[in-house]
Amino acid sequence: MASQKETQSKNYSARGMELTERVVSINRVSKVVKGGKRFRFSVLVVVGDGIDQVGIGMGKAREISEAVRKGIDHAKKNMVDMKKSGNTIPHPIQGKFGAAEVLIRPAAPGTGVIAGAVVRAIMELGGIKDVLTKVIGRTSNPINVAHATFEAVRGLRTAEEVRRLRGRDSLVSA
Repeated sequence: MASQKETQSKNYSARGMELTERVVSINRVSKVVKGGKRFRFSVLVVVGDGIDQVGIGMGKAREISEAVRKGIDHAKKNMVDMKKSGNTIPHPIQGKFGAAEVLIRPAAPGTGVIAGAVVRAIMELGGIKDVLTKVIGRTSNPINVAHATFEAVRGLRTAEEVRRLRGRDSLVSA
């Protein structure tokens, strides 16, 4: 019984950045015990500064507020730089995690973020304004989709990084 809920708030990290959090998914899990059922909550949170830093985190607790706090702490520890080319990503990329597979493609200026709820949260909080995305895997589980998107974001490389990795210091025309 997974319910989708999206909330947003701002706070400051230890590095002085103003971070925005979005609760992307809340899942209520029940355990049957002798006296009845025990409910716990599992929360997926996306944290970003809206410029170039983004992170995802899971929090699990008996109360939603405690689970959100844990998720935010986990997301702050797992932040990565979002590689950008203008307001979009530098190149098309696919991210895979479990059965989830996400295709992310650059878009022309003014296109906007064309994405589902989970991918949209990661792209917007990472500072991406124009992008086309599609979940093409065999699942729509928001946790796996978030991890697949995050794997794709980690795999992004700018043109300068590729040039440096290949040992080319300046542009050489052939």
